[in-house]
This record gives sequence, C-alpha cells and structure tokens, in this order.
Amino acid sequence: MKTAGIICEYNPFHIGHAEHIARTRRTLGGCAIVCCMSGNFVQRGEFAVFAKHARAEAAVRCGADLVVELPLPYALSSAERFARGGVRALDALRVCDYISFGSESGDLESLRATARALDTERAGAIIRRELAGGLSYAAARLTAAREMTGNDALAPGAPNDMLGIEYLRAITAENSALTPLPVRRRGASAGGAPPASALRAMLAEGRADWERFVPPAAADIFGRELAAGRAPVPAEGCEAAALSRLRSLGRETYLSLPDAADGAGERLMRCALREPTLRAVAESAKTKRHVMSRLKRMIMCACLGITARDALEPPRYIRALAANSAGRSLLREISARADIPVITKPASAKRLPRDALDQFLKTAAATDFYVLAYRDERARRGGQEWTTSARVM
Repeated sequence: MKTAGIICEYNPFHIGHAEHIARTRRTLGGCAIVCCMSGNFVQRGEFAVFAKHARAEAAVRCGADLVVELPLPYALSSAERFARGGVRALDALRVCDYISFGSESGDLESLRATARALDTERAGAIIRRELAGGLSYAAARLTAAREMTGNDALAPGAPNDMLGIEYLRAITAENSALTPLPVRRRGASAGGAPPASALRAMLAEGRADWERFVPPAAADIFGRELAAGRAPVPAEGCEAAALSRLRSLGRETYLSLPDAADGAGERLMRCALREPTLRAVAESAKTKRHVMSRLKRMIMCACLGITARDALEPPRYIRALAANSAGRSLLREISARADIPVITKPASAKRLPRDALDQFLKTAAATDFYVLAYRDERARRGGQEWTTSARVM
C-alpha cells in the first residue's frame, strides 16, 4: 500500500482537514496517511490552541494513521523553511510516496510552473527589487510569481497554493522522491469548513458553536481538554514570563534569531526593552517589510532559544505523537528503515545521540514554557515532554 504524507498544523483539527485526508485516500485508491504536524507552537508565531498530543489524537481518530511531530525550528519558520523542513521530515521517515496538500486551484502544472519560475535568477532579481522598495519577503515573492507567470490568480487569498508552491520548490531542492498531490480545497462559502482562525476565535470567546465545524471524535477530545483547563492556550497566559525572557537577552542573541536580517533583530530588541505587552512589542516593531507574522515568530524563537542555525539543521529524531494499528505497523517499518532514531516513549530520548538530544531538550523546554499558559494551574507542572507518550488507538 502507498503512503501519503501531509504537513500540517491542525490548529485545531476540523471537518476540512478530515475531508482532505479522506479525499487523499480516495484519490490514491486507498493509502496509509502520515501527518507531520507542528507541535505546541505554530507557524504564525503563536501557541497552538490545543496541545500537540490532543491534536494528534484528534487527527488519528478522524482518519490519519500516524502523526509525527514537525521539529520545532521548522514549525516556527517562514513558509519557505516550513515547507522545506516538512519535506525533510517526511523524507526522513523513508516510507512516504506522496505529499498531499490543500490547494485553492488544484492545478498541479500551474503550481509547478510557478515553483520553477521562482527558482530562476530573474525571480531573485525581482524579489530583491521589491525588498529594496520596502515590501515584505512574502509580498515580494508573490510579485515575482505574478510577473514571471502572468498568473493573477495567485493572491494573498490563496495561501494554500503559495504553500504548495513552496512544497514543490522544497522537493526540488532536497532531491526528494515525493510525488505531489494537490487536493482542491472548498472554502466556507462552498460548504467547507471556516478558516481555523475563525474556530480559534470562537474558542477564545467561549462560544459553543465551534463544535459544528469539528468531527465528533475530535470535538470529544477538545472538549476534554477544555474541561481540564488545558485549552484554549493563549500566549497572554505566560506573557510576564515571555517579556522577562525577552528583556534578559543580549544583542547577539537577537541577531542570531531566524529572520533577524535587515535590522529586524535590533528593532525587535529595542521594542522588547520598552513595551509592556507582547502585542505591543510586535506592533511597535512592525514595518511594511517587517510584518507581524515574522515578528511574532521571532518573539517565540527568542523565548524558546531557537536560532537561525537551528532552522537549517536536519531532523535528528522522529517523535511519534499518535497512531492507530496501521500507524503502529508504519512505525515498525520506519524504525527499520529510517537513518535517525524513532521515539514513541519519551524516556528513550535519554539514549539519543548528542545532536538529537540537543534538539529534544529544546523541544522539552518549549513544552515547559507552553504549559505555563494553561488556565488550570495544576496542569502547569514541568517535565511533561518526558512523561507524555504517543497516543495509541
């Protein structure tokens, strides 16, 4: 049987994600599904609304076979590094034949043409021109894509297509054998799920109607987390700890952050020293070029000790978060074929090689930071990365 990999955040898992998994399986005539999912921090530089093991369990209850963790530095990265890190992680499993991703257009050849165009010298020149004019990298890349291909359909309103283009570029850059499989996404206006951001807003406001957009099995899991005081998880829950961390860091640390180039690191440092909230830090540091999502990622990386070098390192281990019976069979195959260690029980991390252990320790420290934002203080105990095993179904 073939295996399809999905790089995801599931923040939170909803009916659109379940549909994507089901359509991937139907398109391939049956396949195993491996999800490589962001952990407790996500690409927008935010705390995940539910902890990673709960989100992974929801995914497996609703169609996935195995969920493994996308390494932390990739999860807190720009679209380009997020995609490249995800492709690296899927390749490291040595079992994936396909990479399936949502797409507004569903047009693989158009996406491929844009990916090829963006990897040319002319595209690089356009991006540099737009950056010099003050645009953010994402906006400059979009301009280059449109100029090179004449495709005006590409727009900020098509984030899945733009991320799909980055997956295609990553496949080329990594010389990956993954076969891309775009799955056309239905928006809320066409009967699909609303954006995950809308669900997060519902949860933050304490509304109950979020359950309409989540499969029942996932809603049960998320309801359990809410009742236990472990969700939703807002960054403001540990704002004082974050600000204390930011104000204690020196200039060299800020300059070593991912995306700290073109003055962003120094600007963030100055704002962190004077502003009273995390939002105020990001708002004060924001410019046309230094956009909010980039600054929020930098803030989280500073709090968690993630450097630009970390974001370039390959995966050093594979952490399983949840699996069903088919997923357990896949894990046995991965363990036999992968070049890096596979962790299902966290105690085994103590036997990791030094470079892999260093990656694990940063993730463990990040989890200790994350749980400080839980509403129930009894749930904030430290060391949970070392005591939480993969959810097995």
